[in-house]
Amino acid sequence: MAIKTASGLEYKGVASISGPIIVVENVKNVGYDELVTVKSQNGEARLGKVIQVSQKAVIVQVFEGTTGLSPSETRTRFLGHSLEVPVSTEMLGRVMNSFGEPIDGHPRFFTEEKRDVNGYPLNPVSREYPKEFIQTGISAIDGLCSLVRGQKLPVFSGPGLAHNELAAQIVRQAQIRSGGEDFNIIFIAMGLEHDDAAFFQKSFEETGAIKNVAMFLNLAEDPPVERIITPRAGLTLAEYLAFDQDRHVLVIMTDMTNYCEALREVSASMEEVPSRKGYPGYMYSDLASLYERAGRIHGKKGSITQMPILTMPNDDITHPIPDLTGYITEGQIVLSRSLEKQGIYPPIYISTSLSRLMKDGIGKDSTREDHANVSSQLYSAYAQYNSVKSLVTIIGEEGLGQRDKEYLRFGEAFEKTLINQGKNENRTIEQTLTIAWDALSLLPDEELTSIRPEYIQKYYPKFASEVK
Repeated sequence: MAIKTASGLEYKGVASISGPIIVVENVKNVGYDELVTVKSQNGEARLGKVIQVSQKAVIVQVFEGTTGLSPSETRTRFLGHSLEVPVSTEMLGRVMNSFGEPIDGHPRFFTEEKRDVNGYPLNPVSREYPKEFIQTGISAIDGLCSLVRGQKLPVFSGPGLAHNELAAQIVRQAQIRSGGEDFNIIFIAMGLEHDDAAFFQKSFEETGAIKNVAMFLNLAEDPPVERIITPRAGLTLAEYLAFDQDRHVLVIMTDMTNYCEALREVSASMEEVPSRKGYPGYMYSDLASLYERAGRIHGKKGSITQMPILTMPNDDITHPIPDLTGYITEGQIVLSRSLEKQGIYPPIYISTSLSRLMKDGIGKDSTREDHANVSSQLYSAYAQYNSVKSLVTIIGEEGLGQRDKEYLRFGEAFEKTLINQGKNENRTIEQTLTIAWDALSLLPDEELTSIRPEYIQKYYPKFASEVK
């Protein structure tokens, strides 16, 4: 029943309530994604949004959940616009909830500007190709899976692996080598336990990195519906900083698996026909609506680079979440449980990791002239090491030839010196390449078939010392 009030048209009663979903019938002039005020019988107001519109009814998703709502007494009012969040440079150094409201005990922001959480459509023709190297200070990433400004490079982890430590280290260390340009980080946490949230906050505050970080925090105890809003709120601020304030922004989102679980829960409440493993059939397009907000725009100085982090259920890289993410993004960094058991941090398994845009961000004017060749040689030599290691399990190390023993020594040194590094160790790309050449020096120079001869003469330790 529609009731006229001083603030507009209000509807009393809903047709049904299921989980975070309410159905309102006989509603006119309502649009998809429109913001809704939902009032309980005791006057408590909650926010929701329209997620489906038909001739007979409107389906509303209530952010704070529907506990305590009565079908006959619930009142709804449609506000005529989508959910908006505040945007301001004052949000840097702050901790916010899913709606961009401060939760760190400090004053609210002095800003009246708000933006639609869904962002604005971006003409693909206006996109600029991602390029220019971002240094994370982590050798396995910088040397072998380089991150490029404007890229989407996810981290595929497993439950219990060191992805939280890796994310915190990237936040503390990431920088643009050219210098002189504003570089900010948006850290979006979804479905975190209290101890993980405390770990991130403490890590950023102790190192001073929090000054450069805007943190959007959604806890495991928060309604799943809010989890769907959290990355959109963070990306809205990222777009403001990048394209209005000409800053370069790195967005880290963890954990995308929690986000997809929230999608599945809402889909089940709507009684939609499930797709693979119960996830909604539109999960691909939903993930794309987040990932495709990264990039660069012609005529704009700023850029948005994304590093989504997801935990693969049962370490299954073919699971729908990593599978669909891989289709949309430009590579992946895969964490290995076997390397973690060996005490190697970060446990990045380069055989299944790659950055498809790496070639466009490295080289003479970005990192160093030998970077691309060294990376190719390391991939090739490490693949040979893994083959030799498999052979050792059959015939033992004493049955190996001299060449295979050299590859075995190389692989062990490569994992212990280049892949492995301290959780507070920040390496430059030059230090990473020096360590790489030291590992390659365990192989005869005639095995370095992926490296140009002049680079071997210049950087291979034996020849480099002779030149000096």
